Amino acid sequence: MEHEVFVPVTVERLREALGDPVRVARAVPGLQQDAGADPVAGRLKVRVGSHSITYRGAVRVTGRDDGSYAVEGDATETRGTGSVTLALTLRLRDTEAGTTLTFDGTATADGRVTELPQDAVGSAVVRLLNRFAEALGETEEEPEQPEQPEEQPETPEAVETPEPEEPPAPPVDDFTEPAIPPAEAAHARRTMIGRSAEEVDHAPPRGRYAPVPAPQTVAAGATLRWAAPAAAVVLASAIVVTRVLRKRR
Repeated sequence: MEHEVFVPVTVERLREALGDPVRVARAVPGLQQDAGADPVAGRLKVRVGSHSITYRGAVRVTGRDDGSYAVEGDATETRGTGSVTLALTLRLRDTEAGTTLTFDGTATADGRVTELPQDAVGSAVVRLLNRFAEALGETEEEPEQPEQPEEQPETPEAVETPEPEEPPAPPVDDFTEPAIPPAEAAHARRTMIGRSAEEVDHAPPRGRYAPVPAPQTVAAGATLRWAAPAAAVVLASAIVVTRVLRKRR
């Protein structure tokens, strides 16, 4: 297999990208990296005609003394027993307004890909190499710009503003019992001193807790004592009036 791709990027930039495994992994179209695996390892879905085959494997790019690069890879189907082995040589040639990448080498495969038409397989490989070369030229990292301290505008000193006063709390009705006046409490203490425990226990409560006395009833003897003289006066008056009337007749 031999294929050439032109990229409008200088040779130096491409060599920097090929020497960084992370940037190589970004250039592989559709590569889903596995957690904890090598930078250029994971799953890759390849579309051949109307079919799609997903492989899991890894690719290694190694520089040689003559300036070329060895691209070696192997992968297996995620839903099958097929496998692919890749051994390519990548050369960079400086051309006008860019660089030409030349791929040549061999690839062996078995499994589902062997059941598909050869022209469809070749078109899929060419499309994959073109996208890889174009993405490799776009993976240049932007230079980090030094951080500049933020300039804060000078502002006059803040004037302390008085905090708004909280409105007074609404009055709350006090449903507790009024406290005993100090004078009454002192009097109760003085009267309690000197008494025995039995007298204190049986002493009637005083103050606002004293029992209300029962209404007093008027004795019947006192009513009769006032009614007897009145009846005698009425009887004497009747006798006198009777005698006067008799004399007139």
